[in-house]
Amino acid sequence: MSFQGPVTFRRAVAELSKLPGIGEKTAQRLVFHLVHRADGDVDELAAALRELKSKLALCSICCGLTDENPCIICREMNRDSKLICVVEDPSDVFAIERSGQYRGVYHVLHGCLSPLEGVGPDELKVAELLKRVESTPPREVILATNPNVEGEATAIYLAKLLKEKGIATSRIAMGIPLGGHLEYADTVTLGRSIMERRQFSAT
Repeated sequence: MSFQGPVTFRRAVAELSKLPGIGEKTAQRLVFHLVHRADGDVDELAAALRELKSKLALCSICCGLTDENPCIICREMNRDSKLICVVEDPSDVFAIERSGQYRGVYHVLHGCLSPLEGVGPDELKVAELLKRVESTPPREVILATNPNVEGEATAIYLAKLLKEKGIATSRIAMGIPLGGHLEYADTVTLGRSIMERRQFSAT
């Protein structure tokens, strides 16, 4: 049996390996890095993680992650509160914000419909969305769930519910990424790019 290190080392590696995208080798590198850091640095990391768990909560308006309620985005006065972008996860908010192209507000579902995994509307923040649009009807709801089977099913389900309430909905455009090649695109993406084509002029 190969040497796996002291018990405390193995425990730290095991815990870090539970994080998404972190394999055993990466976890080992991180542990070696932490071992060589000053005690104060490690204490700061531990304190930050404890504070994260104790203070981070869901915004009462958009259900996004926040340590203040309402969250920063929902409090921003220069945001278009009549335009709501519905996303699956809090990380999607970060991704859209990085684009710098959106100035509306958000609603986070915390997942998508997946009957095979036992995830239905009651497991998502659907009721909160419906209550929100009933209280303050938006001009438009953008359905920005992921472009996969579950994301599409979730978007269709929400579109039907919102239509019953007279709320205009739209779906994010999907197609070939900038710099991509048609031969490498999957059939669904390529089909979408054809169906959602737009007028183009050289002038």
